[in-house]
Amino acid sequence: MSERTYALPFDPAGIVLDRRRGLSQQLYQALRARVLDGRLEGGARLPATRDLAAVLALSRNSVVRAYDQLYAEGFIESRVGDGTYVSRLGKLSTQLSTGLSRGLSTDLSTFEAPDTEDLSSFAGRSELLLRLEKHHLPPPKGDAPRAFRVGLPAFDLFPFEVWAKLQAGFWRNPDPAQLGYGDPAGELPLRELIATYLRRSRGLSCSAEQIVITSGAQQAISLCAQLLLQPGDGVAVENPGYRAAGHAFALAGARVRGVPVDEEGMDCARLAELPDCRLAYVTPAHQYPTGVTMSLARRLALLAWAERQDGWVVEDDYDGEYRYSGAPLAPLAALDRQGRVLYVGTFGKIAFPALRLGYLVLPRRLVRAFSQAKALAVRHSEVGTQCVMAQFMAQGHFQRHIRRMRRAALARRNVLKAGWPVEVPGLGAMPDVAAGLHVKVAVDNLAREQELVARAEAVGVEVTPLSSYWLEDSAEPADTRAGLVLGFAAVPEGEIAQVLMRLRKTWR
Repeated sequence: MSERTYALPFDPAGIVLDRRRGLSQQLYQALRARVLDGRLEGGARLPATRDLAAVLALSRNSVVRAYDQLYAEGFIESRVGDGTYVSRLGKLSTQLSTGLSRGLSTDLSTFEAPDTEDLSSFAGRSELLLRLEKHHLPPPKGDAPRAFRVGLPAFDLFPFEVWAKLQAGFWRNPDPAQLGYGDPAGELPLRELIATYLRRSRGLSCSAEQIVITSGAQQAISLCAQLLLQPGDGVAVENPGYRAAGHAFALAGARVRGVPVDEEGMDCARLAELPDCRLAYVTPAHQYPTGVTMSLARRLALLAWAERQDGWVVEDDYDGEYRYSGAPLAPLAALDRQGRVLYVGTFGKIAFPALRLGYLVLPRRLVRAFSQAKALAVRHSEVGTQCVMAQFMAQGHFQRHIRRMRRAALARRNVLKAGWPVEVPGLGAMPDVAAGLHVKVAVDNLAREQELVARAEAVGVEVTPLSSYWLEDSAEPADTRAGLVLGFAAVPEGEIAQVLMRLRKTWR
């Protein structure tokens, strides 16, 4: 019997795998790099998983997992009965890979660009108080979590006993060096653990020196607004989107411009119509509030826009850990080669918002300015919580809790989907939810939306109208802004089932 040969669109000898580390992740990264730098051209047919496994001496499962991740992120596509092909990304991939021709590494990491940006602050904000009256956050709701409040994880599953022991241990015998003024960027052990977590779990290659600890995601967004914008600069935000981010940019004197969101995320082609825009704010992994994932083509278009515009992209990955099929998607920052993306992360959606612990992953040229600005505002974040979180992560509790929270959110999502009221006039069906902690349901018109929200509130159920997420000056017809946004992670399955019974009665 003759030896079988395989026609491959690339030289497998160039893929060097470290057998001591995760093989499927290494293969995924190697193939992704070849797509981005053009060695694997759009339309090229990839070998079958069994064939590639044989050439590389891997298990077929390792190759399948690598292909699944590439497919989820849009790098490859499957044609029924015809195999697997590299996606056609056209000029966008070429624009993104121009840095490779300059001798840069193909490692998908936050690019270290020269320190040329003028980040000097500006004075004389005479209209600050007037802007604050218009752009502010509503007061928080102080009652216990209830269905279907948006933005809350499962408090009932957090290992408070473990946290309490770690906290007691820290304060029982504190290190005197930690009782003075801390590093404005945050405690180094925690930043090192965050960097390790992002490299292993999210595919974002960064170092502790690029991370600044913040008091949650909102402080991170506010720092970006303060340091990256001048009064009058335009800022592109998703519409509908996270209104609190828009308020932070407006408070800095920016002109907030809404960009429509469709099934592929922010319509980046519309950015060309906004020549004064200096910054774009996006939630690409799980758009808030529609729940869509930004396509790879849109991600590449956004990065290309930032490079052409000499602008910035603020990526808010507020609930990116919650993906219910395969591994979490690699963040937009993992594709950034020009040092244009500022990555915002938070522990609030894994632990609880009251923790007030988040972080920024910055291009290196911005780290010093952000650390200095934070030192002027709050000097440094509370040290005890940082040290306890570092122990929580170092001892493996953090990763175990993420896995538990992901399973619980999936179970609660399934109960919501199974019990969702049907045949309610004007109310859409429950869509599939592939990621995140909330879901958007269609409603026919604005009047019906308001009626459904009022009826739910009358029976003690919290449902958020989609219309509240739109900018006030939106050009879209009012009825197209209607819908319902429901968070499904905050309460157990039994309570969700009971609440759905009340909704079925009141809505019918």
